[in-house]
Order: sequence, then structure tokens, then C-alpha cells
Amino acid sequence: MNVLKSLAVSLLATAAFTTAAAACEVTLKSSDTHPDGYPTVEAVKHMGKLLEERTGGKICVEVYHSAQLGEEKDTIEQTKFGVIDLNRVSMGPFNNLVEETKVVSLPYVFKGVDHMHRVMDGPVGDDILKAFEPHGYVGLAFFDGGSRSFYNSVKPIKSIEDLDGMKVRVMQSDIFVDMMSALGANATPLPYGEVYSSIQTGVIDGAENNWPSYESSGHFEVAGYYTLDEHLIVPEVLVMSKATWDTLSAEDQATVRQAARDSVPVMRDLWQAREKASEEKVRASGVEVITEIDKAPFMAAMDSVYEKHVTSDKLKDLVARIRATD
Repeated sequence: MNVLKSLAVSLLATAAFTTAAAACEVTLKSSDTHPDGYPTVEAVKHMGKLLEERTGGKICVEVYHSAQLGEEKDTIEQTKFGVIDLNRVSMGPFNNLVEETKVVSLPYVFKGVDHMHRVMDGPVGDDILKAFEPHGYVGLAFFDGGSRSFYNSVKPIKSIEDLDGMKVRVMQSDIFVDMMSALGANATPLPYGEVYSSIQTGVIDGAENNWPSYESSGHFEVAGYYTLDEHLIVPEVLVMSKATWDTLSAEDQATVRQAARDSVPVMRDLWQAREKASEEKVRASGVEVITEIDKAPFMAAMDSVYEKHVTSDKLKDLVARIRATD
């Protein structure tokens, strides 16, 4: 009898969901490479709930997580043409398309996570969001991607001199390779999945990433020194296809934009909880965490990187505005 009752409840729930979905006049398809439960995925789900509530069920969001619709490079193109309506993407893949995104990908451009929030929540962030539109996207909101710091298996990194000659894995990015060279280290671009074994076997000395990645990858098991220098604090962006955007009324556009912005605090709370749990696990393992570090020499070494990659007046102005933000 209990089985029949459970089946009936399940069928009723399915029918209710189907009816609710059918009631939506507009269903926005959203993509994310991260797995279900990840802070950015949950934030877009929250945005969808807000949209359903605020439009009386007229606009719904279906979130396709875990790269179900493809890797970021592929989904960016699909979003431009309206095949995908919403897309949470890292800034890196946009660097060669939306010039302004290069600025927030620069090392030490932000003083810390709180500074990044103030910048991206203000006029500079608004201008960067607007920069997406000429390329076929509507920038809606910025999410957190954590702060990246150095870790290695050799010694504590307490000064810029400690990086001299060290073999450090970086993502395949000209900016990141040039950053390591400027710090005196040997940049070693490698796929993320090869980092653990490469540190273990001595192919590289270390890498750089945020707390959750350092912990969940198991890298802390083979690289027992973690220096909180926060050289990269790169926000992620939620964009909408302009092709889809243009089909909405002005009222619905405003509702979508506000729902996206209202999802940001939810994402940040989830991210902070994720970071805290990862940090606690790493510290409990006995990893030496270096927090006392003078960032000034590291930042000064970036002059050559900025000279090479910040070439236009537009980008120089954005950098100046970021640095002027309290």
C-alpha cells in the first residue's frame, strides 16, 4: 500500500511540475559548466524562482549544469545566436572578444575580494556589463570565482624571491604565463587534471588556485605550502543572448535584470560557505598556510605585464578607475 501511495504522490508531483512548466510563456535555457549544487548553478536556479514569482509564472529558467550543453567556448557561440538563452561563463574565454574583460583578468588588479565586490557592484562593473552588448550578449551580473593563490611542495613562499626558478603550473593564458615570468618563476601550462601527478613526480613544484579547487582536487595532499597572496581574483559573468533579450518586453527585461542582480548575494553566501569548508579541511590536514606576506613587491613586478596587455586608452582608464575605488 505504501508503494502505491508513494507512486501516486510521485505522479501528482510530476503532473504539477509539467503543468507549471506548460504555464510558462517563456522558458530560458541556461548553461553552466559547473556541477549541480555549485554556487553559480544554485544562484541561477534562485534567479529562475524569482522570475517565476515576479512574472506570475510567465518566465521560467531551466538550468543545464555540468557542461550538458557543451564547454564554455562552445556555449558562448550558441548563446550569441540564441540557441542558449543564459550562460554563466568565466571571464577568460571572453578576453579575445570583449576587450574590457581583460582588465579583471589581470594579476593584483584588485586589492582583495571585498575590493572586487565594490568595483564590480559599481560603475566600473556596469560599464563592463554594457561592453558585452555590441557582441551579441547582455551582461546581467557578476558572480565570484574565488581568489587564486600559490601552493607548492618545496617551501613556504613568503617573498617574491622564494618564487625564483620555481616551476609553477598555470592555465594556458598569455597573461598568466607573463605573470609568472615577471615573478621570476617558470610558468608551466598544463591541463588541470595533470597537476596532482605532476607535483607528485616533481615535473612541477606547484600551482595556483582557490581554496575549493586546492582542496577538492587533492592538491593539498602533495603540495603542503599555501600562500594567500590572492594574485588573481577573476569574477565570472552571467550573460543573456541579445537575440533572446530583444524578444522580451521592456518590463520583462527589467524583471530579468533585477532577478539576476538579486541572485548575486545568494551566490556569494554559498561561495563563502564553500570556501570556509575547504579551508577548514586543508588546515586540519596540516598544510602550512602563509598569510603574512608583503604584496607590494609582487604587484610592482606586474608593470611589464600591464604594459604588454593594457595597451588601449580604454583599458588604461578602467585599470585607473579600479585602483581609485576605495
